[in-house]
Amino acid sequence: MRIALVSEHASPLAVLGGVDAGGQNVHVAALATSLAAAGHVVDVYTRRDAPGLPERVPFAPGVTVIPVTAGPEAVVPKDDLLPLMGEFADALAAAWIADRPDVVHGHFWMSGLASLDAAGRVDLALGGHLPVAQTFHALGVVKRRQQGARDTSPAERRFLEPDVARRADTVVATCSDEAFELKGFAVPSARIAVVPCGVDTAHFTPDGPVAPRTERLRLLTVSRLVPRKGVGNAIEALGRLVRAGVDAELVVIGGAGDADHLETEPETERLRAVIDAEGLQDRVVLAGSIEHGELPAWYRSADVVICAPWYEPFGIVPLEAMSCGRPVVATSVGGLIDTVVEDVTGLHVPPRDPEALAEAVGGLLADPQRRRRYGRAGRSRAATRYSWSRIAADTLRVYGRLTDRERLALRTGEA
Repeated sequence: MRIALVSEHASPLAVLGGVDAGGQNVHVAALATSLAAAGHVVDVYTRRDAPGLPERVPFAPGVTVIPVTAGPEAVVPKDDLLPLMGEFADALAAAWIADRPDVVHGHFWMSGLASLDAAGRVDLALGGHLPVAQTFHALGVVKRRQQGARDTSPAERRFLEPDVARRADTVVATCSDEAFELKGFAVPSARIAVVPCGVDTAHFTPDGPVAPRTERLRLLTVSRLVPRKGVGNAIEALGRLVRAGVDAELVVIGGAGDADHLETEPETERLRAVIDAEGLQDRVVLAGSIEHGELPAWYRSADVVICAPWYEPFGIVPLEAMSCGRPVVATSVGGLIDTVVEDVTGLHVPPRDPEALAEAVGGLLADPQRRRRYGRAGRSRAATRYSWSRIAADTLRVYGRLTDRERLALRTGEA
């Protein structure tokens, strides 16, 4: 099968940790690689965001990243990309008319918009129907509910995103909470498939090198540095623990650069103010971006991993922590409700509640046996439910239903 993945702002080639680079980049890269490993040919179309990129970039065996020229050859914030989607769709249509894929899978709502536009033109030019699956990774209706006036999405998202959901042949939701939200768009249940994100269980393992640490109990959070990720709440929770006599520290991994370049990020100033207000200057480390290959060592160095976003469409960090055999304390939002099993692989707390977060984390820090039990269960859950080979197989079943439907339609038309 020839598969076209479309991810207009989240390229597999991007450096992780920036404002618009995170879980979606990891998801698209790993899904593409796993689909190819299952014997398929995968092209990943993304917007060209730097000059000098080749027309085609070999990424993994069977996977090619194709940077598409649409607008300036420079980084553009994703919320400013909508005016460029017409040009992006033009390029997709030309590529697919020249070499028609079997199925298209859009990632994020603007990718879906361009994919549906391009696929429609392929249908007119070549006949038949090019099926389009769609994964949103985040829904604007949820983002508006959580961020209110801070939501920087273009106003058109309010009506374009539901339209993409209704026109796609199948919407691939990443968690049950998202599937529920999609029904509010009047998407029939029969056209919603739940396939979660995955984790590289061969890379994120309980055994291996451990990052240097002090004698203190270590809390770890891995996150983009944006307010909704709740890093400030994790710092406030640490403050409560320290005042209660717990000798703990917090390492924050994330940001567009290393620790020496974090000061250029707006969120860093706010977090520094929280650190100062809590008197935690010697207990919080803003480590900046860490190479992907080094992340498992940092997870292994943690006693508890904190994931405290205010909302989270899915969340790959809990899976990485669980795969490394570490207990997770997570807010009960979005995909974290599915991945972290209460009192089995970790604990759930309400979002924006440092007091509840401190209580949950403190209880785990005081109970090494329970931490080990959660860690073992987390590793088992990651390996059996969230390995990328399992996610690729589930995704291929979705594609298979779409292509079978297309073949049946063609036979019916011929009859």
